[in-house]
Amino acid sequence: MNLQLSRPIAFIDLETTGVNISIDRIVEIAVVKIMNDGSKIVKRKLINPLMPIPAGSTEVHGITDEMVKDAPSFKQAANEMKQFMENCDIAGYNSNRFDIPMLIEEFLRAGIEFTVEGRKLLDVQKVFHLMEQRTLSAAYKFYCNKVLDGAHSAEVDATATWEVLEAQVERYPQIGDTVESIVKFTGEDDIVDFARRFVKEKGVEVFNFGKHKGKAVTQVLKEEPQYYDWMMKGDFPLDTKQKLTEMLNRTLLKKN
Repeated sequence: MNLQLSRPIAFIDLETTGVNISIDRIVEIAVVKIMNDGSKIVKRKLINPLMPIPAGSTEVHGITDEMVKDAPSFKQAANEMKQFMENCDIAGYNSNRFDIPMLIEEFLRAGIEFTVEGRKLLDVQKVFHLMEQRTLSAAYKFYCNKVLDGAHSAEVDATATWEVLEAQVERYPQIGDTVESIVKFTGEDDIVDFARRFVKEKGVEVFNFGKHKGKAVTQVLKEEPQYYDWMMKGDFPLDTKQKLTEMLNRTLLKKN
């Protein structure tokens, strides 16, 4: 194995009803867990999204309402998936922009605490885009010299992502052979919320949108407390609202 692991890493891939993290739902989840010794454990589940799957989404991943009607809801599967990924770093393809935010949103809806704190989040797409500028199927052909049969099957995509990373570690010695070195190479942002409504500038959380863009969140909450209420009532992801509430609570603690 090319990648040197200090702890297991879970490669995740989701198929969903759509791409809106606030309103869409998972219909399939696959986790390919690579252990420190290179052995692989796979967990894949169809998920009943408790809403109709749009025809356009079915055209992409092939999953129909009929296929998931007897499957568990995410809430029913949440504890099992959480335990499977316990103490793992997390990787995927475009995962920091989509799969992980969507997964966290589903855990929040289910009322299950799932934190990425202390985990390394390795987005294989970032290595690929920095080095070659291609898609997953092209990456698989380029790095592994194989055709990706069954693309948009969650398990196939997650496994292919793992194989691509293995090939990247072998091809690019400059990225290192640990999760830590690759995350550092890709220069992933210091994430506040996955929708990136907030970002950190010089260690301070600031708004990344709207009329307060660039302003410190804590300062805005002090000067315009009604802005918190507006965001909490708005169509923002639950993760964004949770982080905003945490920042508000810290602000109130400092007042006291």
